[in-house]
Amino acid sequence: MEATPEDQHSHQGRQDNLNEFRSMRDRMHPPRMSAPSCIVPPTEQLVIRPYLVPLLPTFHGMESENPYAHIKEFEDVCNTFQEGGASIDLMRLKLFPFTLKDKAKIWLNSLRPRSIRTWTDLQAEFLKKFFPTHRTNGLKRQISNFSAKENEKFYECWERYMEAINACPHHGFDTWLLVSYFYDGMSSSMKQLLETMCGGDFMSKNPEEAMDFLSYVAEFQGDGMNQPKEKWEDEVSTECFNAKAGMYTLKEDDDMKANWQL
Repeated sequence: MEATPEDQHSHQGRQDNLNEFRSMRDRMHPPRMSAPSCIVPPTEQLVIRPYLVPLLPTFHGMESENPYAHIKEFEDVCNTFQEGGASIDLMRLKLFPFTLKDKAKIWLNSLRPRSIRTWTDLQAEFLKKFFPTHRTNGLKRQISNFSAKENEKFYECWERYMEAINACPHHGFDTWLLVSYFYDGMSSSMKQLLETMCGGDFMSKNPEEAMDFLSYVAEFQGDGMNQPKEKWEDEVSTECFNAKAGMYTLKEDDDMKANWQL
């Protein structure tokens, strides 16, 4: 039955009277109001084991943190402890909020209520917030304008280049461009070492082979730095690299040994 204007007026009057007699304690300590979650509760049930939450990585929303690295570490934990019958995406959707702290948690709580339905939705919003376009462009410039530092060894240079690539997995560069950027940024002594290692045939490789060979040279030189000089000189003179295009044999070469530590 629809309320008459008189009934509505009477109800309002009772509310005013109740407010009038509220104590100072009630007025200064209002009841807690919870904002609705941005995540739509899934229909599928998932039991979260208490031991799992402390194992999750944390993300605070700081500029020094890498959102992609956080997601990868988070997914690794979820993949390791996935419950038998539960969907992995449901598990990620339920657990991810536990990883957010401080600024990142405030951001999550500020999202529009019931706007996130899937793990894909949450992941996209997270990356849009904490890995904005200007940050992507800056990291892409680090890759495309990469250059060796003065007195930097080959393996140190390669490790630094791979760190730049891994910091921006959505860089969008083809493999041949990644090889080209690194090659152009190498010092002349590094190029000499590289060409000596593959018999002057580096530019004949396809992009995947070239990328693999760069990684190999860096690994081989890095291992050599931890060995006595005589031992790595002997290994350099006899080491072979079995690339996809065939076998490349290293020959004894005094110049190569002189440049190996560059």
